[in-house]
Amino acid sequence: MTPTTVRGDGTMAGLLPEIAARYPDRTAVVAPDGGVLTFAELLEQVTRTALGLIDRGLSPGDRVGLLCTTRPEWTVVDYAVTMAGGVVVPVYPSNAPGECAWILAHAGVTMVVCEDADQLAKVRAVESQLPRLRVVVTVDPAPGHADLEEIQRRGLAGAPGELAARAAAVTADDLYTVVYTSGTTGPPKGCVLTHGGYRAGIAAVTDREVLRDDDVVYLFLPLAHSFARLMQHAAFADGAAVAYGNPQRVVEDLAALRPTFLPAAPRLFEKLYRWCTEGMTEAQLEHAVSVGARVQDLRVTGLPVPDDLRRLYDPLDAALFARMRTALGGRLRQASSGAAPISPAILRFFWACGIPVMEGYGMTETATAVTASTPEHHRFGTVGRAVPGVQLAVAVDGELLVRAPSMFSGYLDDPAATAEALDGGWLRTGDLGELDAEGYLRITGRKKEIIITAGGKNLTPANLENDVKRSPLVSHAVMHGDGRPYPVLLVTLDPDAAMAWARWQGIAVTGPADLAQHPVLLAEIRATVDRANAEYARVEQVKKFVVLGHDLTVEAGELTATLKVRRDVVNTRYAAQFDELYRA
Repeated sequence: MTPTTVRGDGTMAGLLPEIAARYPDRTAVVAPDGGVLTFAELLEQVTRTALGLIDRGLSPGDRVGLLCTTRPEWTVVDYAVTMAGGVVVPVYPSNAPGECAWILAHAGVTMVVCEDADQLAKVRAVESQLPRLRVVVTVDPAPGHADLEEIQRRGLAGAPGELAARAAAVTADDLYTVVYTSGTTGPPKGCVLTHGGYRAGIAAVTDREVLRDDDVVYLFLPLAHSFARLMQHAAFADGAAVAYGNPQRVVEDLAALRPTFLPAAPRLFEKLYRWCTEGMTEAQLEHAVSVGARVQDLRVTGLPVPDDLRRLYDPLDAALFARMRTALGGRLRQASSGAAPISPAILRFFWACGIPVMEGYGMTETATAVTASTPEHHRFGTVGRAVPGVQLAVAVDGELLVRAPSMFSGYLDDPAATAEALDGGWLRTGDLGELDAEGYLRITGRKKEIIITAGGKNLTPANLENDVKRSPLVSHAVMHGDGRPYPVLLVTLDPDAAMAWARWQGIAVTGPADLAQHPVLLAEIRATVDRANAEYARVEQVKKFVVLGHDLTVEAGELTATLKVRRDVVNTRYAAQFDELYRA
């Protein structure tokens, strides 16, 4: 059903009251334990929490750090602080204490809400670096600290009129949130987003009718990331329910919750693709995708499927496509991939399965929404077309420029970086892009990630890397070659898939570290790289590679919290391996 959407004007402080007034009895939240909250009940919890935080000293304009995994309480605190006139500063729960200190100190937080004793310990370890911090609250009980239940009890004695007055006093130009970038090329920068700008970002999604009012949106991505947070707000604005999941048990959650809409990062779709296609030859896979895609193309346009095509499709559906649909809960009508690039071949496979995985593009600086694809309007290999109100342009050097009503007002306390990013009302995205005649946007790489070989050739590594990652054995692929005679590749193995492959091959090894040097494994990776190379000009082809005996990790600082590769860290940490490839 097409939703009757809450409009994009107003403020974020007024958003939840508007939604609850329109959909009071509709399910808003499905908790991991199976508990549900209607929009009216969610607003009641938010109101009690906001009044409790006011009782603990939260003043309008105060900045509040939120250090918590994705769960209903994150959402309750987010709306509560906002309605009380405060400013939420999300922090990834995977961040190390030093990273937390940088963000919390730079933002000037006066209050921090921590999930549990582990997150509390991070804050306590860096407390001396947070001169403005006055109050620390936990979501789960922790000795010596007020927890969320106590805050809500305090809120019972508060005056709802005071909260209503605070929410009403917020204007569209007021600061709504400070969201820090993932810091792939340096310290994170705080993006200043206003109430009106963020409401415009929500409206861009709802106007594109990405979601329906009867959707159940499964959310496991960190709400500290702009993509997840926007999808949650947009779901609520459309009257849809959000089911919160655990990133460690996504497959189990999907089977139990049976969502209809799934926003996720490419890593999930890559893993599912590898699992479902394991053991298939390239020719078998190509045939299956060709047949399945033709059927889905007809279905989305409302045309009948011819009998001869149906006879080809039905056995493939029973043996392959239905397997994927069942793994995703059996009701999934659409998914959305964001936060990083994904191989078009993987998107075509999911399309053939009858599960449209639609790619979009956005940035923290634009409250995420810039472009979107829909099943009716998409082109694989592009990230869709501009959402309503957004203008796109490509500079002479190929850099994508964006102008949008959801644009940030700058980087917090960093006028130099702000001046570099904003030019005459346009945002310099740092991404390289191409626009076709119908407005579909193709991202060709990151400007700062361009590799310039010793021969002066400019290479954008992401596409070839994604092609190599289609192998079920490969977890990450990182091209290297700046100032070198030719590009080389660092490859890491998917531990589970690689060890299963080793057993199937009859290779006796104790773990990925041993397997990484086995000649049969190296021959398989060589074949994978050769297949990827075949799609590119000779100058772009990887000549040599090295396979690590371990994967890249967030904890080691090699990946961001959203699993983007920190290339500078990888290039520095594995300099010896890269040097050896050129010596050899």
